Amino acid sequence: MSEAVTRRRKVPGLTDFKNRWSEQPKGNIISDVAGKHNIPSGEDEGERQGALKRFSAMWSSFRRGKGDRVKEPEPAEPPGPAAADDASRQHRYVSGQYFFEYLVVVSLKKNKDSGNYEPQITYQFPKRDGMVRYQKEEEEKTLKAITLFCFPEGINWAPLTEYHSETFSFVLTEIDGSRRNGYCRRLLPGGKGARPPEAYCIISSLACFGLFSKIFDEVEKRRQISMAMIYPFMQKLREAPFPAPGNTVEIKSFIPESGTEIISLTRPLDSWLEHVNFGTLFGCLKDEEVLLVFAAAVLERRIVFIADELGTLSQIIHAVAALLYPFTWQHTLISIVPEILIDVVMAPTPYLLGVQKHLLDLVTDQGDLLVVDLSEEKKETFIVSIGDESSILPPKLQAEILEALSHRQKASTVEELNRVVSEAFLHFFVRIVGHYASYVKYSRGAAAGVFEKRSFYKAIESKTTRHFVKKFIQTQMFDLFIQEVEQQQPGPQQGIFHKKILEYQEKKKREKRKH
Repeated sequence: MSEAVTRRRKVPGLTDFKNRWSEQPKGNIISDVAGKHNIPSGEDEGERQGALKRFSAMWSSFRRGKGDRVKEPEPAEPPGPAAADDASRQHRYVSGQYFFEYLVVVSLKKNKDSGNYEPQITYQFPKRDGMVRYQKEEEEKTLKAITLFCFPEGINWAPLTEYHSETFSFVLTEIDGSRRNGYCRRLLPGGKGARPPEAYCIISSLACFGLFSKIFDEVEKRRQISMAMIYPFMQKLREAPFPAPGNTVEIKSFIPESGTEIISLTRPLDSWLEHVNFGTLFGCLKDEEVLLVFAAAVLERRIVFIADELGTLSQIIHAVAALLYPFTWQHTLISIVPEILIDVVMAPTPYLLGVQKHLLDLVTDQGDLLVVDLSEEKKETFIVSIGDESSILPPKLQAEILEALSHRQKASTVEELNRVVSEAFLHFFVRIVGHYASYVKYSRGAAAGVFEKRSFYKAIESKTTRHFVKKFIQTQMFDLFIQEVEQQQPGPQQGIFHKKILEYQEKKKREKRKH
């Protein structure tokens, strides 16, 4: 077993902290959850405990290795024909045939006992029929959690006459480490007089925020006519193939008084950036401030982002995670932390969290972390910091990133902006670890290669860069990356990274020949 594998599986504090949330709740945790969300006192205790465990699993997004996968529970009874058909549909969905798993509408309904408005699912498409018992129980827990993420504020809602529509996303992380994306649009439903907002939520394994935002535009348009108009559109979408990068799929949909419309949905050519809009990140933070956040993220520190708008939080979190490409954030990532889960800030392990500003006081006394204020009226960007963020990255490489970022002013589209920004940070990784392949040695007959860590960082000439790299190669994101190289199982990101490395090496050779 390589050193990378051993180190990756021995994360100090992670197991203890996960267990603390997975154990049967002690004291008044369950009653506290019930109090905050007005769960009826007669609700089954086991069901509430299961929901709490599911909430825990959703923020505990530490990625396991292939050998650490949790075995799926055995069905309590043999699945019937309907369940087999459902399994077939799921296979086609996972393989990319379906755009989404399901759409739900979450409405705020008044609780007769408390008088408060509580989120409830009032519409689901498609209905999941034919599931065996354990599948149905898991589905119910997930749906309960979705209502929480659609209305995470933990406030008492009241009917409104005006409400600004907002779109945001979140990530559902299952116990086995697999992730699904939740896309949510909240709006005021059609009607007269004061009424509470409602949320439309699409669950999909696909990460493509821009595409789903356009889908929501179409859903919202049909909702204003009738809820019944949503079904045929979503059915057509569900039957449509998910397009390849740079390609378009056309959906035909009939609307009364307008006739048949053709909706074109196009994926960006750079598919690895289709969940990201760097414009929001650089609209909230100066270039130098983005660099400080990147420095903390690349060393896998605890980072909390503060804002009022849910859309701002979700877009910033995903943008920061995308800056790490070709590496992947391996720890807790919650783009919008529901108030009931705010205790996640006490985790001793790395995280990227989005927290609404009214919960700020519950965040700032958590020790060594970076708290970033994204709001327009902020007095200072970094409310809490460790203090060394500006000295983490090698100065020369910092200057190169800032120089590359200055070219984004010429970008005229979101795709062009994303490309300029991503290449600035991708070039940084090419410069510091682009020579990794020369230090993975393979022995004849061995199942995997061995990464020669010491020789790798000692080959770096710059003292400041070498000092930084010695820290970076201790991170989980580098561990997993190099483990995949050792086992000769490269992900798609390594192909793009390798291409950039070759381009850089060719450029260096040309420059050397000139001299």
